[in-house]
Amino acid sequence: MGSREGMQGWTVRMSTSSVFAMVTAFSMIPGWVLSDMRGTQGLDTQQLAQGSTHLHRRLKRGWIWKQLFVPEEDPTPRVIGQLKSDYDRGEFSIKYILSGEGAGDVFEIDEYSGEIRMLQKLDREVKAFYVLQAQAINRRSNEPVEPQSEFIIKVQDINDNVPQFQNEPYVSSIPEMCPTGTTVAQVTATDADDPMFGNSAKLIYSILQGEPYFSVEPKTGIIVTSWPNMDREAREQYLVVVQVKDMLGLSGGYSSSTTVTVSLTDVNDNGPTFQHHLYSFAVPENAAVGTTVGRIMAEDGDVGINARMTYSLEEDLEESATFRIQTDPVTQEGVILLAKPLDYESKRRFVMAAEAVNDHVDIRFLSFDEFRDRTTLKIVVEDVDEAPIFLAAVYEWKVPENAVVGTVVGTVSARDTDTVNNPIRYSIDKSSDITKALKIDPNNGTITVAKPLDRETTNWHNVTVAAKETTQNHLSSSVAVFIKVLDINDNVPRLARDYQPYICEGTQAGELIQLLSAVDPDEPAEGHHFYFSMVYEKQINPNFTIRDNQDNTASIVARRSTFTRKDRTQYLLPVVVIDSGSPALSSTSTLTISVCSCQPAGHCPTGGVEALALSMGVSLQTLLGLLVCLATLTVLSILMLMVRRHRRKQQEGLETEVKELELPDRVSQKVLCYGEPGGGGADLDFCQPVPLRPHTRRRERRLRREDVAASIRMSLRESHLIGPEDEVFRQFIMDRLAEADQDPYVPPFDCLRTYAYEGAGSATGSLSSLESCTFEPGTEQPVCGPRPNLVRLTPWYGGVEDETTF
Repeated sequence: MGSREGMQGWTVRMSTSSVFAMVTAFSMIPGWVLSDMRGTQGLDTQQLAQGSTHLHRRLKRGWIWKQLFVPEEDPTPRVIGQLKSDYDRGEFSIKYILSGEGAGDVFEIDEYSGEIRMLQKLDREVKAFYVLQAQAINRRSNEPVEPQSEFIIKVQDINDNVPQFQNEPYVSSIPEMCPTGTTVAQVTATDADDPMFGNSAKLIYSILQGEPYFSVEPKTGIIVTSWPNMDREAREQYLVVVQVKDMLGLSGGYSSSTTVTVSLTDVNDNGPTFQHHLYSFAVPENAAVGTTVGRIMAEDGDVGINARMTYSLEEDLEESATFRIQTDPVTQEGVILLAKPLDYESKRRFVMAAEAVNDHVDIRFLSFDEFRDRTTLKIVVEDVDEAPIFLAAVYEWKVPENAVVGTVVGTVSARDTDTVNNPIRYSIDKSSDITKALKIDPNNGTITVAKPLDRETTNWHNVTVAAKETTQNHLSSSVAVFIKVLDINDNVPRLARDYQPYICEGTQAGELIQLLSAVDPDEPAEGHHFYFSMVYEKQINPNFTIRDNQDNTASIVARRSTFTRKDRTQYLLPVVVIDSGSPALSSTSTLTISVCSCQPAGHCPTGGVEALALSMGVSLQTLLGLLVCLATLTVLSILMLMVRRHRRKQQEGLETEVKELELPDRVSQKVLCYGEPGGGGADLDFCQPVPLRPHTRRRERRLRREDVAASIRMSLRESHLIGPEDEVFRQFIMDRLAEADQDPYVPPFDCLRTYAYEGAGSATGSLSSLESCTFEPGTEQPVCGPRPNLVRLTPWYGGVEDETTF
């Protein structure tokens, strides 16, 4: 606080006798009269209160203080001050108590005299001041005679710290050829001493090593260049030693030093230079295109981006088309490559010019022409006996997988570069074409499809084609041919797996039943995109719907909320999957959605007795009971079937007795017609059989064959008394027709029975005996037995009645 404000605050605290006085080095002001260690008496409180405009009466003196300053690093314990109350009359009735920072271990107070002693040496850099509290207590009453007051003991600084550099080590770089005064770096040092007291923390910088190239600002530590045009190619790195001193560099102070590493960065102040005016190379004529003929190098003193250069050949010479040159990015050499096949018989020597130019030109240091240089190249072709050379280093073709056999895929071509130009034959290496899907024309090198291709089986056919001379040394060469089979949309999309969806009873409308996905062996260039839908004719499904998620998946969603196993246990849902090919292909899969009485967690058992019981909506005990009942019913059914078979055998034995009354099967399929052409009555014709419509109704009761036979006999006996128009005859015919229609168990099932009136006045024998003819299998005409075809109708002539048998 300022001197005047501190005086006013002090006066207020001294206005009562129960206030401690606080004495510090920064609160002492001129006008105070203090007691020193030799017993000098102080002024009264009225003098301490001078300058205050708020008090107008004489104040009572409360405390007499010693000045409290402590120098650091003083190892001698000694008295640094004294506290004394004006109530202290020297009778030792007052007890002084000290508390606060350092009380007891760093400082102590004499409880009788109030003297404050320092017990150990202090370090200002560790702690600059101590805040303590003092109190005076009456020994008899143990009551405070003065209220507790706070004061500060300040530690005075001495020069006991060496300045230290921060952020070491220092590394900096500047461009070469930079002007004088360019800032290199700034070094910074700190001193732990008090910068507000004396010169202990006032620092000065100087150069110990690095002159005359560099200098440093004494107060700021900024290092600058002091030498012009420093060349990196002459010297690339400098070590600058900077010293810092405290006490403004005066003697008796401390100092330290640091090293600053200064590097010169490159600028483009040098151009490329060829070391020779002529470079000679030799290359065999059978060298492949792309062969390295040689390397040339233009020297450049710069580095990095400033040393990059581009080589080129003269554009106006024919030789520049046969060769090309490119820059090696690592060594910056010019690599001469063969651009075209050579032919010793055509041309044996090439001469051309090469030029090197810097990529980055800086005209601040050199002119534009100084950043380029030229030289001459001489290339000699050597003669060799060479094999056929393919016109391409590699062949790569594409063919659709639906290409028919015989489709031309491509043509390889090779030639003999020798003067004789031997004929060449082409062939495919058998080891490279195991499937023999391709074949080549040995004369012209045309490759065609030999077998149908399937991209899903083999999507690449990589073969090796050889070209061989037919004469002389039979030299040969080979080339790699890569044939990619292009995909066409020839596979239908299918569901990704065999889905077995189920829906729990109580499922709400809109809930997800099953998530579907699809696969397709095809690989379209734009990727798969599947579309899911229901069968077009069944788009409106009241139970389920298919929601296409537009991400190659679809969701089966319930459309209603009333699914129960009592209504239905399974639903069939056809799903149509369409791909995005051209043309688009589709497939339809029918999913069986089962209605399940799910467990509480929503799980539907898929196997075992528990799953069967759950699917039927019954408990496990109930299902076991049903199985026992089912087994019992099965045993009873078998027993009843055996009894029925036994009764059927007995019935067949009874029917054997009336076998003679049954009509033959083959005869019953014919209709017998009686005609009398020319007035005669002896002709017998067989009409074509007419099939009856099938009748599937079961007859409620079956008439016994004995009753039918008796009815027929009675009708025959009475037929000589009636005519064809008689009601009895008509009723007989109608009854027989009804029996044939209503009884599906009387064979044959598809024949027509016809009954006709034979006549009463015929002179011929009877033609109604159906047993006179039989039908053998495989024949169309009836075969008559030894029984005569024509017999006398004795009933109509009054003879004895004979039983007619059918």
